[in-house]
Amino acid sequence: MKVLAFFAILLLAAVAAPQSGRRASEIKVPVPIPPEEPVQPKPTPAIAEEPPPVTAEKNQDYSCTEDGSLARILDPDDIGELVFSAKDVDARATISSKPKPTYTKEARRLGVQGFVVLKVLLSARAKVGRIRVVKGLPAGLTENAIRAACKMEFKPATKAGQPVAQWVTAEYVFRLADSSVFTP
Repeated sequence: MKVLAFFAILLLAAVAAPQSGRRASEIKVPVPIPPEEPVQPKPTPAIAEEPPPVTAEKNQDYSCTEDGSLARILDPDDIGELVFSAKDVDARATISSKPKPTYTKEARRLGVQGFVVLKVLLSARAKVGRIRVVKGLPAGLTENAIRAACKMEFKPATKAGQPVAQWVTAEYVFRLADSSVFTP
């Protein structure tokens, strides 16, 4: 009986786990592709189109804005306050802070170098009144120089003890540093 039970267990083990060395192949059942539903375009909210950025041009006047963009002044003769030359004031305007402009990626890629010359109207209220481009550079460098000039801090010029407006010339130099070339 023991022998019979032994053979029965051995027979069941042989049937349950064949030792042929081959693995059973996977059965792949094809999955049906769902039918395509028509795609409805999503409604886009009405967005007010922003005006294109202002490109600074020579002999044009610009004013500073709160958001850092440039606003072209269409009437260059309407300054709004009496402006004195450096010769006519008792004390000239003194600039206490002149931030440096940044290089644009495009100007770096193109290797643009040079300088931007601006005439800046320093108002009697200690604010930059307007900026006129005398000499500019391409690739956004003139615009960056104007934005930097808008952040100038100064003490206004005075005449007879009263603050007055005065034009000053501001020059911004743009140079790419080339660390591989050593100059004496």
